[in-house]
Amino acid sequence: MSKFNIKYLKPFKNIYVIVLIVFVVWMLFFDAHSWLFHHELNGDIEELEYQKEHYRNEMAKDNKAIKELSTDEGIERTARETYYMKKPNEDIFIIEYEDSIQKPKKDE
Repeated sequence: MSKFNIKYLKPFKNIYVIVLIVFVVWMLFFDAHSWLFHHELNGDIEELEYQKEHYRNEMAKDNKAIKELSTDEGIERTARETYYMKKPNEDIFIIEYEDSIQKPKKDE
């Protein structure tokens, strides 16, 4: 058993190996530029890039809506469809489908 321990512990008697191990442990876990800190920052960067792409998509959608509302036809269509506005002497009929009407509950 003694030879087994000596065989595997022999590299740890060298001062350079000990210093190297201490340096690697220090750099991985304790330093201000540690691997754990960089891993956390990389996660933050990925999240921010996802948010950046999301906001770019939202901006593209808003720009499309602005371009659509810059014409008189677009304004009229939006007013009619969204706000149910009408021209004078005009009747509007709102069609509700059977599956979109709320049914009364049996308790009422």
